Amino acid sequence: MPRTARAARGGYCYHVVNRGNGRRTVFHDDDDYAFFAALLRAACARVPMRVLAYCLMPNHFHLVLWPPGDDDLALWMHWVLTSHVARHRKRHRTSGHVWQGRFKAFPIQEDEHLLTVLRYVERNPLRADLVGRAEQWRWSSLRHLHGPEQMHWLHAGPVPRSATWLAYVNQAQTEAELERLRRSVQRGTPYGGEPWVQAAAERLGLEFTLHPAQGGRPRKRHSEGAVEAGELWAP
Repeated sequence: MPRTARAARGGYCYHVVNRGNGRRTVFHDDDDYAFFAALLRAACARVPMRVLAYCLMPNHFHLVLWPPGDDDLALWMHWVLTSHVARHRKRHRTSGHVWQGRFKAFPIQEDEHLLTVLRYVERNPLRADLVGRAEQWRWSSLRHLHGPEQMHWLHAGPVPRSATWLAYVNQAQTEAELERLRRSVQRGTPYGGEPWVQAAAERLGLEFTLHPAQGGRPRKRHSEGAVEAGELWAP
């Protein structure tokens, strides 16, 4: 898949993902998860960033970010990932790449499309059958937005979430929703309504992502549209 634009424009919301190199586990225990979560908060004191949601999974992560200025996304992510890699190599006595190349970031329209992405991100552990309810996963924003350990550094975002958000996240997403999210991640396409996607792609230099990729074999699907375990980092 072609790379997304690295110099992300400020003011857009972005779905940000990365996966362990070779699909290997990155977060081996609670200490690994806790350190990365702490980095997200610490990074906000270094580079302005509004974190709307996050979910850390064994071999990948999802973030929803709303950078205020141009290049803030790249600077913020660079500090988070370089700090994490240094600690990961020291703790686990490894060398080489921890993450599978550069992170990927996809602009999101600030309407119900943003809510769809937020729901997808916070529902990830439930869809992967790691918990019985989404808020039971310790390493996601959902638990901290709706539990006793509230994280006040998380930002509400430009689109309000309803009072029934927790129940909504725990409801299964449709195959159509998941398929559109998959296309966004696979192609690097902005996620939104068609007129907005066209305009955002032109403004951000992402017109090439609007054309379907050629070739490739289909991936195995399981319940609720999930793909096999090694691919669960992507919708």
